[in-house]
Amino acid sequence: MEKTGASQPEKATSIWQQIIQQKVIFFNTIYGKILTIACQIFVGGLFIFSGFIKLNDPVGFSFKLTDYFAEDVLNLEFLSPYALWMAVFLVILEVILGVMILLSLFKKPVLWSLLGLIVFFTFLTFYSAYFNKVTDCGCFGDFWKLTPWESFWKDIILLVAILILFMGIKHIKPIVSNKVSIAIATVSLLACIFFGRHVLNHLPTFDFRPYKIGANIMDGMTVPPDAPRPVFKYIWVFDVDGDEVEVVTDKIGEQPKVEGGTYKTIRSEVVEEGYEPPIHDFAIESMDDGDVTEMMMEEEKLIMVIMYNLDKAEDAGFSKVKTFTDKAIDAGYKVIGVSSADPEDLKDLSTLMKFNFDFYLTDETALKTIVRSNPGVLKVEKGTITDKKHYNDFDTIKL
Repeated sequence: MEKTGASQPEKATSIWQQIIQQKVIFFNTIYGKILTIACQIFVGGLFIFSGFIKLNDPVGFSFKLTDYFAEDVLNLEFLSPYALWMAVFLVILEVILGVMILLSLFKKPVLWSLLGLIVFFTFLTFYSAYFNKVTDCGCFGDFWKLTPWESFWKDIILLVAILILFMGIKHIKPIVSNKVSIAIATVSLLACIFFGRHVLNHLPTFDFRPYKIGANIMDGMTVPPDAPRPVFKYIWVFDVDGDEVEVVTDKIGEQPKVEGGTYKTIRSEVVEEGYEPPIHDFAIESMDDGDVTEMMMEEEKLIMVIMYNLDKAEDAGFSKVKTFTDKAIDAGYKVIGVSSADPEDLKDLSTLMKFNFDFYLTDETALKTIVRSNPGVLKVEKGTITDKKHYNDFDTIKL
């Protein structure tokens, strides 16, 4: 008896063969070539742009990686001490892969590297979006804020573009000789290393944060009268016999008491979203007088010494803080320190270093955003930031 029709597996195989054949035919046409070249420019350009934005602020990107490594996210806390060097490696890799794909240099290994990198980023952005864990992936640093879902779909588009490059790989052809391409890639790598070293030892060259020089802090905190207000909760972390104990309050002014507990840090979380001004989590708190933000922002000559976390502060910066702040006081400036550290630890540090200024409490995340140096300095006049420096550059501040 003769067979009158193909079996289901044969039909499925036939359909896939047709799809593959059509794909082969399409990428043999001028349209396939144009699509491949367009994706090559898109992928290469976006990787260079995204990588450079993050290379401008690798410390900020390392904070994002630390957020992903947290116990309640990916539970990879053992990687946190290496977050900065991982950040530097990833952003330089991003830039160099972008350069190499534009040059059509080592295209197969470069394409596989691009695919691996985008799969990694897609996983992170999907995890952030689906579980609402890290609400800003930092894909474009502070230059361009994307929601987690926007970041995820951006990565999906890049993933599709990279797969198109695989299919049209024969159209990825060098535009210059191999020696020239290698020379360009090498110079790009050296430039990235030099630039990364510079911003790590100073501050980001391009500042896209709301605390950039020329910004007025009080103006940045202004909320229109009819705008919905966000509601915050403040989480105080104490060490009790080696265990972390958290106490939640709706105000930051008064430190709660925990029997047998040693204060470690404080952080804020949004309970209800509202209108969010560019500066939304900044406050200067005195243990005696409460919120003194407005009073400090009225000062005509104010120096703010930023130490977001004493455990992570650079010891080499303490002596520079002492030298600079003594000069600032002599020049008629009011000098204050702001930190999220334990007030007792701050008193001990002040005694040890013979600081001639008082410390106040401020949210750790806000302090990390203000200046990418620990310690760092902010020069403020009537609430307007007129200068900010890494501890390596205190001597360049004009008093």
